[in-house]
Amino acid sequence: MLSILDETGLPAKRLELEITENALVRDLNTAQQALAPLRQAGVRVSLDDFGTGYSSLYHLRNFKIDRIKIDRSFVDSMSREIESAAIVRALIGLGRGLGVQITAEGIERPETMAALIHEGCAQGQGFLFSPALQAAGAAALFKSNSHRLGHKDKIY
Repeated sequence: MLSILDETGLPAKRLELEITENALVRDLNTAQQALAPLRQAGVRVSLDDFGTGYSSLYHLRNFKIDRIKIDRSFVDSMSREIESAAIVRALIGLGRGLGVQITAEGIERPETMAALIHEGCAQGQGFLFSPALQAAGAAALFKSNSHRLGHKDKIY
């Protein structure tokens, strides 16, 4: 991976790898050996679908995770299940306390976005914002929304 960064000239700090907890726990030693040199080079690591697998604070501490991505199943059910709302609130607080960025996945309704903003979640993804796009479509979306970046009352 580092050789590819050298070949392309992409700064390591611009790359963020997403890994699921399930992939991580299959072989903790191999994951640690693979991620350590990437982390040292500046590559960021996100823990995707957090809460659906072997959720462990051990992973957050020992793998130096930069971002927790809260699984869509918790985000989507926040308004219907008090337990899901409590889990999302706790993960946002955990991220704040550890200095780890939090991204809520699966935001599909404005009321979900409003609830996440109320809880202090500043980043999200989901069909409320856009469906999956090819590179050209993504560039156009960023260009059309560049005036909104930096507002504290929105999730990006």
